[in-house]
Amino acid sequence: MNQSVLATAASERAHFFAHGEKLQERYLIGRQLGAGGMGAVYEAVDERLQVTVAIKETFAVDARLRRQFEQEARLLAQLNHPALPRVSDYFTEDGRAFLVMQFIAGDDLAQIISAQPGPFPRAQVIAWADQLLDALIYLHTQKRQIVHRDIKPHNLKLTANGQIALLDFGLAKAHQSDHTTQSSHSIFGYTRRYSPLEQIQDQGTSPQSDIYALGATLYHLVTGTKPPDALARAAALANSKADPLARAHEVYPVIGRELSSVIHKALALNSCDRFQSAKDFRDALKAIGRSEMRSSQCAAEANDSTGTSVSSCLDPFDSYSILRPAETAWLPVRRSWLLPALCGLGVLGVLLFAASSFVWSAPDADRSVSDYVKATAARKSNVNSVTRESKTDRPRASSSASPSPAADGDTPYPSEKSKRSKKRSSEPVNPPVPSLGPALRLPTQ
Repeated sequence: MNQSVLATAASERAHFFAHGEKLQERYLIGRQLGAGGMGAVYEAVDERLQVTVAIKETFAVDARLRRQFEQEARLLAQLNHPALPRVSDYFTEDGRAFLVMQFIAGDDLAQIISAQPGPFPRAQVIAWADQLLDALIYLHTQKRQIVHRDIKPHNLKLTANGQIALLDFGLAKAHQSDHTTQSSHSIFGYTRRYSPLEQIQDQGTSPQSDIYALGATLYHLVTGTKPPDALARAAALANSKADPLARAHEVYPVIGRELSSVIHKALALNSCDRFQSAKDFRDALKAIGRSEMRSSQCAAEANDSTGTSVSSCLDPFDSYSILRPAETAWLPVRRSWLLPALCGLGVLGVLLFAASSFVWSAPDADRSVSDYVKATAARKSNVNSVTRESKTDRPRASSSASPSPAADGDTPYPSEKSKRSKKRSSEPVNPPVPSLGPALRLPTQ
């Protein structure tokens, strides 16, 4: 039984839930968000946690399709990335399978394109691509490598704050990251305008398949036109005709040759000619986005009140990226007068301090010398007066000092030691000499 027959049988058995119906005595259905041949998605309220959720139902009756739906639930439940919805529950009820996931408000890019046809601003598209490639890097480097296999505007939802989310992992394939993916027949098919040739021809998919799909999506966003499908391109080349894929800058010249070349490389028919990893693709787009901001979107330089030239430049990933790139080397360096001025003031302060120290220390030295001269003169005067007094009073001191007869009849005579001590006591004590340092000499007496 082929896929279209299965989808028809599934849609005939489909029963759509109405507002107010409840699943698992927990999930209160609000409104239908979308429906197709293989399933439907509803907005509901988890009454246990009091949060809004999205409930996805599969209409599949085939056992293989049911297993694929359960695999999608298990894959998403193990993922944790800002651009990927989180799965919180999986259950079956009345023979039908349901997947409960994070509700992401907003419109998908297909709705936005249909409401506003035409090219999107290239800086905005590059920033969206940066988020999606970050998610693909996360998926492709898991221990069980995950290839989404269905990247297109319908599966990209834009939130109110400019973030973008990658939805619908119904076609996703998981395998050990050290093995090459050899997928079997595609269970849910492909989208011709966005799928690579190897997926359309069922030759196996790889991370390069997601790179092609994202490249096709970016081509649509920046040019306003869908790219031709890979099968038509391969047929033209097989018949020695030109590739019907026109380069993006030829369709819309504002895009520029750089971005056009990056997208064209992602859209190579041979997977070996594409970027070999999502990281390589992301790095190429980052370089273009920052170059564009430097050259054409930086604000004009303006002079502030000090006459200093100031330029303001916005990072293109500020408004849209979930994970802002860490590198900031491309930002213009702002020259400031503050640091040189502070250095000049510091040098001036040191010079002023040294000068003030010299001015205040000079009078102190003069006063010290003056005090020393006065003290020396006073000492000389004192010595002279004491000498004169000792000469006048010496005879009187001798007669008065005559000893009286001792009791035992001996006449005492003073010893040399007592004479020396008396002489010492009569000499005046010299005042302490102030220390003036090695730079000044003491005057000779």
